Amino acid sequence: MSTRAASQPAKALAILPTIVRVRANQSTFREVTFKEGLNIILAERTKESTKKDSRNGLGKSTLIEIISFCLGAKPDNSGLGHVELSDWAFTLDMHLRGQPVSVTRSTKDAGKVFIEGDTTGWPVPPRKDKKTGHPVLKAAEWIGLLGNLMFGLPSGGFDSDYSPTFRSVISYFIRRGKDAYSIAFEHYRKQKEWDKQVNNGFLLDLAWEDASEWQKLRDKNASLEELRKAQKQGLISNLMKGTLGELDALKVRLETVVRQGEESLTTFRVHEQYHELESTANRLSQEFATTSNRLVADRQLLGNYQASLDDTPEPNIDDVVAVYEEAGVFFPDSSRKRLEDVKEFHRTLIENRRRFLSSEITRLRQSIEKTEGLQRHIDDERASVMAVLKSHGALDQFMQLQRLHAESVAQQRAVESQIETLRKIEAGKGNLRIEEELLRKKTRNDLDDRKRQREKAIQIFNANSEALYESPGNLVIDLGPSGFKFDIEILRSQSGGIGNMKILCYDLMFAELWSGRCPSPAILIHDSTLFDGVDERQVAHALELAERKARECGFQYICTLNSDAIPEKDLSPDFDINRFVRLTVTDRAPAGSLLGIRY
Repeated sequence: MSTRAASQPAKALAILPTIVRVRANQSTFREVTFKEGLNIILAERTKESTKKDSRNGLGKSTLIEIISFCLGAKPDNSGLGHVELSDWAFTLDMHLRGQPVSVTRSTKDAGKVFIEGDTTGWPVPPRKDKKTGHPVLKAAEWIGLLGNLMFGLPSGGFDSDYSPTFRSVISYFIRRGKDAYSIAFEHYRKQKEWDKQVNNGFLLDLAWEDASEWQKLRDKNASLEELRKAQKQGLISNLMKGTLGELDALKVRLETVVRQGEESLTTFRVHEQYHELESTANRLSQEFATTSNRLVADRQLLGNYQASLDDTPEPNIDDVVAVYEEAGVFFPDSSRKRLEDVKEFHRTLIENRRRFLSSEITRLRQSIEKTEGLQRHIDDERASVMAVLKSHGALDQFMQLQRLHAESVAQQRAVESQIETLRKIEAGKGNLRIEEELLRKKTRNDLDDRKRQREKAIQIFNANSEALYESPGNLVIDLGPSGFKFDIEILRSQSGGIGNMKILCYDLMFAELWSGRCPSPAILIHDSTLFDGVDERQVAHALELAERKARECGFQYICTLNSDAIPEKDLSPDFDINRFVRLTVTDRAPAGSLLGIRY
């Protein structure tokens, strides 16, 4: 069920114009008084004007901006926000729910809106301004109040992020700027889809909350797409790429690494003199190697000495004599005596060599035994040091181990987070499809339940288009792929300005629908842009149609026209357009413009 304040049938009130008068605090301003029904602001170009003069600066569009400004719109820097108008204040005399009030807002202090008149029953009553003592409201409060007084919107706004607002819905009744006359369902170019659906749905008395829900689904989908995009590009983490299966495998490997890291940290013992012990172990290893080299050398030398000792022969002089006798040489006794001396010398020499070898062998054996003892001592000491090194570690090693473990934990968590993200994306997409289908069904049911409202809007629009082109158009209100779908079809689409006339028919439909409700804006304002490029015959039909609808339905229609665009030959004989002209602005002199000045 819609949370919008339900519109009530209009009470039997005397037909009163919504806007009575527009005035300003500057004497040059040309005050404008309006009446019920059709009101025309005419821009006239005189014969005396040059080609450089233009009716665009006469103020007909500025008048619409002033009305919107007094109704809470932000001033345009090229319009009311211009520095030349910084001391201007504009007053709108109007009727709100049949009560006369005057609204004043200055360009210098646009955040305040001064209210004079009957404000009985207003949900947000004005309070006295500290400086002036006059009743005043903040601009935001005034906007919320207008939403309530004109459309039945909650004065504090809706809780939903995507809901109707006064400034948006009133813009279909007071179109500002050239872009507002491009598409009937938009009041500014590239208006967001949710804004179009929500506000058009509200004005057509459809379940605008469905349009709000469609936008929330689009938001969810956009969030999932952003997550998917980030995951594909690896923006969340260097380890965030891959499928769920690949990430699960990586997760298992990292779990093992983390578990091993935890065990290493748990059993790790820090030794304060670790690096000193490490140096000692290196020194002992070098000493052990040195002693090993010494042992090899000594043992090799011992073996050589031992072999030399065993191979040393005993000298025999008779062998020498026998050799010479066999050769036929005779040795005298004197010679034999000398041989004995030689033999004795040789025996002494061998004996000395044997004593030397025996002494060296003894020395080497003692040295080897000593070196072996030293080596055993070095090996025992090194084993003891290595045992400590094996069971302990240095502080920097422990910190390095901690850092590596922290990195592994971070990687594990990143992978787990990505797995969760991918699962959320997959689950979110599935849930989104379900939500979308349920919302589609709900929206279709809501459209069917509001068939009467839709048909009434379509009938009014078709009647408006038939009055202009002698053949009915077609207003399409349907359900599209992502919410409400609006479209307009009018035959003779080749006629000039057909798009502008679609807007006229659509806006007149809104004005008629809301004229039968309470509360109601009871107003419709168009700039001359609406009639640009439109065939004169259609302009004539449009003016007569707007006048008749405003008179019969009780709303006020204000439009601006250029004097050369008045289709006098095509107007009905009994339609005197001059009686609807409330102000004529001219380019004859600055005083002929709305503001009475040029800037």
